[in-house]
Amino acid sequence: QVQLVEFGGGLVQAGGSLRLSCAASGRAFSSYGMGWFRQAPGKEREFVAAISRSSSSTSYADSVKGRFTISRDNAKNTVYLQMNSLKPEDTAVYYCAADTRGLGYGISRQTPAYSYWGQGTQVTVSS
Repeated sequence: QVQLVEFGGGLVQAGGSLRLSCAASGRAFSSYGMGWFRQAPGKEREFVAAISRSSSSTSYADSVKGRFTISRDNAKNTVYLQMNSLKPEDTAVYYCAADTRGLGYGISRQTPAYSYWGQGTQVTVSS
């Protein structure tokens, strides 16, 4: 069982910043790649960012590159998403996800790679 809980969402003005956190249960956190996805009203869930087990690799959607930073602290079983220069189009429910495929797989931008998902946290960016 893997349980993921996101927090840190809220309302922010355009140009502002938010930091999302995702806390994971269990002792195997360091063996999971982790990702952030988001879903805006009327749209499909889309990839935002991902990070490898040891933080040696990261990947970002073009729409957030240069503005968002994903990081993790394996000692705290937590992955973060620092969001700067927020835009109204960033408004969405943000989901944390764990990739449990195991050793030998690289980080993924695709939802099928992620077996466990958090409940989501709302981020709203006002104009």
